[in-house]
This record gives sequence, C-alpha cells and structure tokens, in this order.
Amino acid sequence: MRDILIMAVIGMAIYVFARVMLKEPILPWGKKKNVSNTARKVSQKKSVQADMDKSIPFEELFSDLLEIKDHMFRKTNNQFVLVAKVEPVNYFLLSNDEQEAIDIAFETWLAQINYPVQWYLQNRYIDLSEPIEEMRKSMRTEDDLDVNAAEYGQAMIDDLMKWQSISPRYETKRFAVFQHRIEVNDLKADNDEELETKVLEKAFAELYRRFNTAKGALRKAGVELELLTNEDLGELLYYAFNRRKAFKNKYKDVALQEQLSLYVTADQDDSRIEAVKEMIENGTTEKEESREKEAS
Repeated sequence: MRDILIMAVIGMAIYVFARVMLKEPILPWGKKKNVSNTARKVSQKKSVQADMDKSIPFEELFSDLLEIKDHMFRKTNNQFVLVAKVEPVNYFLLSNDEQEAIDIAFETWLAQINYPVQWYLQNRYIDLSEPIEEMRKSMRTEDDLDVNAAEYGQAMIDDLMKWQSISPRYETKRFAVFQHRIEVNDLKADNDEELETKVLEKAFAELYRRFNTAKGALRKAGVELELLTNEDLGELLYYAFNRRKAFKNKYKDVALQEQLSLYVTADQDDSRIEAVKEMIENGTTEKEESREKEAS
C-alpha cells in the first residue's frame, strides 16, 4: 500500500511538471491561457518603450531654426518667433460674473488681432530642491530655533524628499507663441551689417507690440504674460527635448557647470583673470583709437 502511494505521488508530480512545461492548465477542465495574446501585449509594450526611448535628432525637428537672439527664435527666411509665459487663472473657482468678465476680455483681445497666436503647453518635472535648500539654510542660520521647531522642519524636509523620490511629478507650463516674417526687400540698408540690424529691430518691434497688446488685454482677465529671455528660450528647448533627462540633469545645473558657455573654461587664479581683463580693455581702447583716426 505504501509503495502505491509513493508511485501515485511521483506520477502526480510528473503530470504537474508536464502540464506546466506545456503551458496547459493543471486541471483538465481549466481554461487555457492565450499565450499569443500575452506575447503580443509584451511585444507591443516593448515596441512602445523603444519608440519612447528612440531619440530624434534636433536638426530634424527644428531644421529651420538658426539661433536664439534678442528674446526671439530666428528661423530661416527671416521668420522670427517670440514666446511669452502665461500665468493662468482658476476659471472654474470664480463666480459667474468673474467668468463673464474673463470671457469678455479674451473675446475683445481676439477681435483686435489679425494675426495667428499659438498656445504651447509643456509638462515639466516638479523640482523641490530649491525650496528644500532654502528651508535648510533658514534652519542653519537661525540661532534661537526651538528644538521642536527644528525637528518639525527636518521631518518636513524628509517628507518632501520622499514625496518627490517616490515617482516623478509634473506641472504644466503654458506659453503664448507669436510669429512674424520680415520682408527684406522692404528694407533699405547700405551694407549687410546695417541690414541685419534693421531686420532684428523691426522683427522685435512688431512681435513686442503684439506681446504688449496681449498682455494689456489679458491682464483685465487676470491672466499675466511674461516675456521669455534668451536663457528662458534655451530652457524651453531643453525641457522639450530632454523631458526624461531633466528629471536628474536639471537645467540650472547645466548652466552652473558652464555647459552653456561658448568657450571651454577652467579654474584660473585672480592674477591671470586680471591680466586677461587688462588685455581686453587695452584691445578695446586700441580699436576705438583706430576708429577715431579713420574718422578724422
């Protein structure tokens, strides 16, 4: 009897092992897994991940972008783009009268313009490193800080760091985009340098006028517009093309490490820095003197 039980157990083990290897249900009446669908889902997931990780060259996305200059993106064919940051209002928390005032202000602005305005939304990683560092600095500089207050502040810092490290969180930044193309044939200049100056001045004047029109009209609706500087435009592109990398490689760290510099730099002593400044000043003085002699 004992041998029969042992043989039955061994046979059952072999049966279970065979069913598992064949990816069949252990119970004969059990439902068979759809292996093809599972494999297809895994394959699709890997394909989507590969598409997300696949980087597109910058030149292909902005093949017509030439430079960032005078608060503008300059593109080919003398096309200029000015971007303004928009601070929105919480429309649905306002009363009916306040919502009506916003609608009227926005509609009035739209009726005034005869050129297109684009809206650009960008999701950015919420970075709490600066507020956390400010809290730490305040705790270090306060000499008469109570022990309980210090413990509470440290606990809050730990909670914020934990909250941020659990999973990346993003906030939406809103921008208004104004574009304008300059017709070079309409400008008169004696040389290329003067023509370049006139092109930039006319482009910025027109785009800044459009920005001021929008700013004045939307202010009545409680919406504030802020003109982006050259550095802000660089940051805008950085977050657009490095959405994942910006989680660890912050734009401010890129600037602090001088990776935005046009020239390779290294640590120098004060005497060498002063010597270079003196050479630059002497060179500038010599150029001015030579220009005065040529003019006379």
